[in-house]
Amino acid sequence: MKEKTLVILKPSCVVRGLVGEVTKRFEQKGLQLVGMKMCQLTDEQLSEHYGQHKGKPFFQQLKDAMMVTPVVVCCYEGVDAVEVVRNMAGTTNGRKSPMGTIRGDLCMSFQENIVHTSDSKENAEIELKRFFKPEEIFSYELPQCSFIYAADEV
Repeated sequence: MKEKTLVILKPSCVVRGLVGEVTKRFEQKGLQLVGMKMCQLTDEQLSEHYGQHKGKPFFQQLKDAMMVTPVVVCCYEGVDAVEVVRNMAGTTNGRKSPMGTIRGDLCMSFQENIVHTSDSKENAEIELKRFFKPEEIFSYELPQCSFIYAADEV
């Protein structure tokens, strides 16, 4: 069954000109881009989004780093999309993330780590509603779908 997941291309991705590279990787994998927009995140949005870190010493620094420039929020769809995107992103710390992952190939930081990805199906649903209006996520058929998945996978 196909599912949707959120990817935020962080300021470190935008400023370094890596939006196309990261988007290309997800599309080459076979994930379908069904929503994308550039926006300036607010302190309020980030306080909600990173609420699990409230009270930790890095909370404000994290929010500040996410407001340096606009970000690009994306919705990708595919079979096991949440897990696939998380695996492609790599571990949070770019220095420790394996080569071949987005973070392992493109960053050296724990915080300036190129992308945010939803960590569960439940959080993906919550996060997508936080950043997208229903009419900003689209549904359309990819003609190459039969070359991405076997018939019994979708």
